[in-house]
Amino acid sequence: MKKNLLLVICTIFLTACHPKAEDISVLTTEPSYSASLSSNGQFALVATQSSGVQCWDLSTHTLKYQWIHGDINTGVTGTAISPNGLFAASLSRDSVAMWRIADGKSLGWWSLPSSGESVAVADNGALLIGLNDGSVMSLNAAQSALIKFLGHKDRVNSVSLSADGRLALTGSNDMQAILWQAQTGQPLHTWTLGSRITKVALNDSGTLSFTNGSTNEAKIWDNTSGKLLNQLDITRRQMNFSAVRFIKQDSQILTGTPAREVILWQRDSGKEIEKWQVALTKNSQNRGAVVYSVAIRDTNKVVSISSQGLVETWQQ
Repeated sequence: MKKNLLLVICTIFLTACHPKAEDISVLTTEPSYSASLSSNGQFALVATQSSGVQCWDLSTHTLKYQWIHGDINTGVTGTAISPNGLFAASLSRDSVAMWRIADGKSLGWWSLPSSGESVAVADNGALLIGLNDGSVMSLNAAQSALIKFLGHKDRVNSVSLSADGRLALTGSNDMQAILWQAQTGQPLHTWTLGSRITKVALNDSGTLSFTNGSTNEAKIWDNTSGKLLNQLDITRRQMNFSAVRFIKQDSQILTGTPAREVILWQRDSGKEIEKWQVALTKNSQNRGAVVYSVAIRDTNKVVSISSQGLVETWQQ
């Protein structure tokens, strides 16, 4: 009797912790190496193994465009969508490309001096590319401007731009996150963590920074003063984030992990509000899933896209 009661309690507990998604859409059954959602959850960008870079309109569940990055369909390892949903970027090891979402037009393709690791795109089409050699390219094609930032000493794992393209945040294996002016390369603040930086994020206005180390350090910084505001209250020994977004006028932070988790946090206290778990496809050979990107719709629904090729929504 006790065993049965325990089983019932555990089942109820797990259901409460991981409510099922209200809607699941399969965008691709191919392996995907990167995917991004627009801020409002309307568009999804998916880098597939053999079908190019796909741009989906999730409001109509239609494939808008299928772009080829370079001469072949393979090799895209990074994607990004601007906060205003106008521009999309794709990154391979040797090049970066930009596209206009309204009409699908290619806006440029640029070769890289070193292997590309991460990419971000601003509302004005400015690009930020983190490279394996520790450098960062800040590229504004409209202004024919290119800056190479050399503030890091090791591979740049994650990059972020403010919506206006003025501020850049970069995180590296050298355990440093650096906030700098994207148009001049001038450093503003340098924050050192106790481990390599795996994920960074700026809010749209560029007033707040998020940095995540390879252990359980997830910190929020004030970009004006450079002071630490608070950190996420992580109770386990190690938690890495594969997706981060400031939401609800920066009062909350929405994150995704490489362990199938989507987690909502209170920004000022760092406390966890709610947690969801992304699904696996029935025929999946891989029992894990990386949450590539997260967003929130104006209907107050949380949206995620994972390495399983699934877009899932939950009511917050």
